[in-house]
Amino acid sequence: MALITAENISIGYGSRTIIKDLNFSVDTGDYLCIIGENGVGKTTLMKTMLGLMKPLSGRILLGEGLKNNMIGYLPQRTTVQKDFPASVWEIVLSGFQGRCGARPFYDRKEKLIAKDNIERMEISSLSKRSYMELSGGQQQRVLLARALCAAQEILLLDEPITGLDPRAASEMYGLISKLNKEGMTIIMISHDISESVKYASHVLHIGKNIFFGSKEKYFESDEGKVFLMKNKGGEDR
Repeated sequence: MALITAENISIGYGSRTIIKDLNFSVDTGDYLCIIGENGVGKTTLMKTMLGLMKPLSGRILLGEGLKNNMIGYLPQRTTVQKDFPASVWEIVLSGFQGRCGARPFYDRKEKLIAKDNIERMEISSLSKRSYMELSGGQQQRVLLARALCAAQEILLLDEPITGLDPRAASEMYGLISKLNKEGMTIIMISHDISESVKYASHVLHIGKNIFFGSKEKYFESDEGKVFLMKNKGGEDR
């Protein structure tokens, strides 16, 4: 079943179009990797899928029963996030804010889910620690646990390993892959081409030419051969 479908969407800012007439769909259980050079509109596309921006034309359709506040989202890391003055428990639990509405408290079920997500990310020992004191890899695990509190079926990740050392990045990819194998649908933007594509089931390549299809077909395509060779041993900069 398609959870997100893009029908002839064009996105951009004001009168400037950066992606035109894009079509793709993400089914339950997919692991879609979005790649392309910097500035081609990957993050803008993700914000459009989340309903944070409107397409200039076309439409984004969500699967039956799926609402924007049921989609988990891990944005790019910022300096503000690194210095957030709250405990790990408080940050993870805040992932439910979008569902609380006017209710000024978290209920027992939400607290149990938050605890479970903290355990899934293997950070139970950090629950009472200040987020500011954690390493980059630990902070990303906290933010991923927070995103999981919102995610019911699908998780959107915008360059989740940026700024992490190789070991922390490898561990993060492993956690994301595990979530996918457990049934979570993943859509991820990444500049780390070799690693991110390795875990993907599908690839959306954005650039002068657009490709959408299985990872295997991407490797065989002209776009895939050129782009992967260009980025071999380096990053998508």
